[in-house]
Amino acid sequence: MTNLLSPLSSANTVRQLVESATELFEQADLFYGHGTDNAQDEAVYLVFSILEVPFDAPESAIDDPLSDQRCEQAKAIIQQRIETRQPAAYLLGEAWFCGLPFYVNENVLVPRSPFAELIYDYFEPWMTKEPKNILDIGTGSGCIAIACALQFPDAKVDAIDLSDEALEVAAKNVDRHDLTDRMRLVKSDVFASLEPKKYDLIVSNPPYVSAEDVAALPAEYHHEPVMGLEGGGDGLDIVRRILTGAKERLTDDGVLIVEVGLMQEAMDASFPNLSMTWLDFVQGGEGVFLIHAKDL
Repeated sequence: MTNLLSPLSSANTVRQLVESATELFEQADLFYGHGTDNAQDEAVYLVFSILEVPFDAPESAIDDPLSDQRCEQAKAIIQQRIETRQPAAYLLGEAWFCGLPFYVNENVLVPRSPFAELIYDYFEPWMTKEPKNILDIGTGSGCIAIACALQFPDAKVDAIDLSDEALEVAAKNVDRHDLTDRMRLVKSDVFASLEPKKYDLIVSNPPYVSAEDVAALPAEYHHEPVMGLEGGGDGLDIVRRILTGAKERLTDDGVLIVEVGLMQEAMDASFPNLSMTWLDFVQGGEGVFLIHAKDL
């Protein structure tokens, strides 16, 4: 292993690797927005994951000397994180969402949506009955659609995306979670290629960042597909299309839930007469609105 900075070169236990990685990450001024929010958590996640050490491992397990091969494996990925600025999930090929593992690569966004909390809570109290048909618009890795399918075992779930590469990733995850009998992946530009069908629940984490803001994002975000981030001039192009077509796709008591991040003010300004409910999250997150079919 070459070009390692001194804090890492002599580390030979899990604890030392984490401590050295934390120091180096802080020095490198990395950005954390893909599952962690600080250098130490990022270091723990990266080192423990690449070495397949349980996060609840006993003290002895993280203080025992590692083989040279395992040390080099961890040091290599730490160095990659610093030099490439790739999110940890891409380096590991895996991300977690709703307590579930998902394969990811640079063709899909790294899962990080507050939708997880809504899914854990069965979308209560907003859903008056268990949904039988669910649609996920802009599915990417398939994480939201798959988590919904597992939470509602009697539901059929359609997951759409315009990217062939994203749908390939989603297909791997559908197969991984043994959902090929209840989930359907469709290439579609929003509703354009969907057959006529009504859904009890439509969810979406669409592109909602303006072109100007995408250009200003930290380096880590530039490894993600622009197609999954950029939503046109003001960021709301896809959201407008979802709102326009959702009425005819929802059942009479159906619900539409869309994530727009920091665009709440822009949404309220653009749709002053739309009856949107902005959801609160106990575990953190913002910018998710809900609309009942009757209010569209």
